[in-house]
Amino acid sequence: MISPLVFCVVVVGIAKAGDLKAFGRIGVKALIWFEIASTVALVIGLLAANLVGPGKGMNVDPASLDAAAVEQTTGGEHLPSTTEFLLHALPESFVGAFADNELLQVLILACLVGAALLHLGHTKVPKILPAIDQAQDVIFAVVGFIMRLAPIAVFGAMAHLVGNYGLGVMKTYAKLIVLCYVAAALFIVLLAVALRLVTGLSLWKFLRYIREEMLLALGTASTEAVMPRVMQKLRRAGARDDAVGLVLPTGYSFNLDGASLYLSIGTLFIAQAVGVDLTLGQQVTVVLVLMLTSKGMAGIPGSAFLALSATASSLGAIPAGAVALLLGVDRIMDSMRVVTNLLGNCVAVFAVSRWEGALDTARAKKTLDGDYAAPPEDGDEGDGEKAVGAEAPAVEPTAAEVPASGIPTQKPKEPAPEAG
Repeated sequence: MISPLVFCVVVVGIAKAGDLKAFGRIGVKALIWFEIASTVALVIGLLAANLVGPGKGMNVDPASLDAAAVEQTTGGEHLPSTTEFLLHALPESFVGAFADNELLQVLILACLVGAALLHLGHTKVPKILPAIDQAQDVIFAVVGFIMRLAPIAVFGAMAHLVGNYGLGVMKTYAKLIVLCYVAAALFIVLLAVALRLVTGLSLWKFLRYIREEMLLALGTASTEAVMPRVMQKLRRAGARDDAVGLVLPTGYSFNLDGASLYLSIGTLFIAQAVGVDLTLGQQVTVVLVLMLTSKGMAGIPGSAFLALSATASSLGAIPAGAVALLLGVDRIMDSMRVVTNLLGNCVAVFAVSRWEGALDTARAKKTLDGDYAAPPEDGDEGDGEKAVGAEAPAVEPTAAEVPASGIPTQKPKEPAPEAG
């Protein structure tokens, strides 16, 4: 459900915005924001772990740890190298990208299709864009139906967690668990400050606005479960289609702030637990290594353990088997990671949209205050076009300029030269 939705939103966003260069600027600004945010998260995690010392006093013998358990958890997978990551981002086939739910590949395909529509001109393909737009509405409607079953999913997920791990694990690792959640809360406060400074919006009002999606993410520990509805609400809150369609899915691979917090705290925890005192230089190395290994983790089984193992190996001071210390507590941390990841990416959408002039701030404030009269929940995203029109009235055609197909006409002498 995620891949078709991302494809539709990005294609429609590029085609209706009418400017491929603006789409490229959004991508560059998003990557800059992602790198800054994830680095701040890593540093906060290191500072918190140094201050509290969650692993001190455990005095664990590395020889007593079962390194094979980590291998079993990761299923023999490995983190991709930079070359492998770039090659994997290129789709082998159009259908394969959707079948495997590869978001980066789907994004590339969507950008190519959107660029092709701009290059050809909407008048040459009068039936394609309305069909994609209508497919987008259908997907949103289906997601609306599924969300009505969300409380059952949350209950089942929480029951599974307690049944599998019990309360004993939480008691044993209480210090680490509390530290991770407090560090995440601190990072969210920084996100709130950043959002206020950049856009003038309140993160707390936004949390109230997406409270149902946040509760579902908290219960299921999955951003994919809520991404369609979050995209829908971001568009309704005044963010333009192309910004939402590019920044949010890309952040799923490049802006895992919650995972960055957990990885930096986890690295110091296992070092402290086995009696290794990392120097300042080694901790700087931890940040640099995690800046690389935390990217592209989505969709890889046991990716957190792979990143931790890679970091431990790069330092040479931490036994690789020490990562097994986190096996019992990792699932409990999922909720913290997912919620922080989701909020970080939503703030990124608003911030990048504001920098690019793709955010209707007045509409966003009204929506978050509850003053904006939103259309019905299911299949209502015709208002996404209004959001675009509010930001770029010169792009939105008048009724006289729209042919029967519903596609804005382009001037013959300007057939979108950006794609050339």
